[in-house]
Order: sequence, then C-alpha cells, then structure tokens
Amino acid sequence: MKVGVAGASGYAGAELVRILASHPELEVAVATGQRNEGSSVAEHTPSLTGVVGSMTYAPTTAEALAGLDVVFLALPHGASQAIVPDLVGPSTTVIDLGADFRLDPVAYEHWYGETHAAPSLCDGAVYGLVERNRTALAGAGLIAVPGCYPTATNLALAPFVDAGVLTHDGVVVDAISGVSGAGRAASDRLHFSNLDEDVSAYGLLTHRHTAEMEMVLGHQVLFTPHLAPMVRGMLATVYAVAVEGLTTTAALDLLHEAYDSEPFVHVVAEPPSTKWASGSNSCFVTARVDDRTGRLIVLSAIDNLGKGAAGQAVQCANVALGLPEVSGLSIAGVYP
Repeated sequence: MKVGVAGASGYAGAELVRILASHPELEVAVATGQRNEGSSVAEHTPSLTGVVGSMTYAPTTAEALAGLDVVFLALPHGASQAIVPDLVGPSTTVIDLGADFRLDPVAYEHWYGETHAAPSLCDGAVYGLVERNRTALAGAGLIAVPGCYPTATNLALAPFVDAGVLTHDGVVVDAISGVSGAGRAASDRLHFSNLDEDVSAYGLLTHRHTAEMEMVLGHQVLFTPHLAPMVRGMLATVYAVAVEGLTTTAALDLLHEAYDSEPFVHVVAEPPSTKWASGSNSCFVTARVDDRTGRLIVLSAIDNLGKGAAGQAVQCANVALGLPEVSGLSIAGVYP
C-alpha cells in the first residue's frame, strides 16, 4: 500500500518514515515538508539516508497526497483541517497525529482558541487509542491519534475507571517529557544552555491535553507537564482517590486483567523508567495504593515519539486496515 507522510521533516514525521521503512505492507511514496519543499529528505534527516534514497520533500497539499492508500498527517494543530476534507474518501485512510480531530468542535475552540474549520468531520473521526477503541478503529477512514500525555495517562488510569474504584474527587497528573515532544522548530527554551541540567513545568492549568484526559476518563483532571533534559521519553505519575478497600495487589490485578493480552502494554512490578520504552511502541505501567492517604498512584512510561505519536499512528493504521497490529512496530525498547 502506498503511503504519504505530511510533515515528514518534523520529529514525529521523521519517526513515521523510519518505522514505515520496516513495515511489510506500507511503503512511503510521498513525504512532505512545508519549509523544506524540494530539498532532499536524506540531507535534512541523515539518519533516514538508507531508507529514503533520493526522495525529496513534496509540498504539504492535498494534491501532493492524492491517490494514496494511507496518509499520515504530522502537522501543527490547525494545519490538518485545511487538507483533510480533500483527502477523506472511500479509498484513503487518513491518520492525523495532530489535535484537529481529537475533540468536538466546541471543546476544540475552548482549548485551542480558534474555530474549527472542518467541524462536520469531527463526529466521524475515531480517537486512536487502540487499547480503548480497537473495535471502532477497524475500517475507520479518519483517525485522530491521541496526544502523548493523554496516551500515558489514559492507559494508566482507564482500567480503574472501568472498574469503578475511583471517587470523583479529581485526578492529579504530573508528567515529564523529553524535548522531542516540543517539535523540531527552533525555540529559546530548547537551547542547550537553557535546557541542560534543568527541569521545568509549563502549561500550568491550561495545557490542551487536559481535555483529552477528561474526555476519556470522565473525571476532572489537574495536569502539570514538565520538560526534562532528555531527547525521548515520557513518565506520567497519576494520583487518584481510591474507594475504601482497594489494595496494591488488587490494583495490579486490575492492570493485568486489562493489559495482559495487549501486545504493547506491559504491567510491571517496579516503577518503570523512560528508557525501558525508548525506540519502541510499548507502554509500561504499575500501581500502588497508599493505605495512609487512600490514594492510588499509577505510573506509566512511554516513548513520546513512539507510543506517544508515530508508533501509535502506525498501530492505528494496522488496525484500521485489517493488518496484524504489531506489523512494523517494535515491542522491545533500545537499551542502553
């Protein structure tokens, strides 16, 4: 099947090209890069030299992506809305890694501060958290890949929501991301001299991924993201108030029940490390119940470019197209 990757010059887009190079059924035929149109993909991202040959970046337009079996959109929020209406059709599966079709138009306007340009398509988009939405993803024509923070958080806490063992006193999420989550564009806060030996919080009370967490979990969420001096990785520490009687053993049993049959989610005994998931599409989760405070603590580690973006997008494509879910994807992380 012929594939297009829009935004292939960014980190998530380049990761898509890398993953798809090992896919037995999907072949990248078009890679776009708006600011790099006409230039060599290999020269811009040398790590892809062995898989892209002489491919050059095409313009990020519907015309350049027309006639393909699958189109991945790794674009800034707001950009997908301009071309998705011209791409969606019976012969093309569109998979958007951005935020444009994750929320309903009203929620999108509230959290992103702008009116949605293609609101009629929002209802038909399938939220691409495979472990929660696998049935709906089969045969889907428009898929909204979740954000990285919501992926880590929702995989951590959703089994406890399903089991009805949380109170509605609110959920607190503290999460740490590697800097690749901020994208490839130059930014003063991402300069080495500002980033090295530093950890900082950002998006206090207003981070847009909060909406996805609340949409999936059905609980109010207080979310604080942090930026750490590492390239890849994401660790979410999620706190919730448990019903009386929940134990650590029971909490781990709920995670095992939810995920032991899942190829990419691994329930572990010890607190997971971001390195465990690096370079893979895996998520590692564990849980504890603090008898003293009655709080449930769930930890979740992913690669923000893997399960948090490009890997999850390919997993969605596999399910939507009826291919083996693990095709082209690594379960094992890269260590050291």
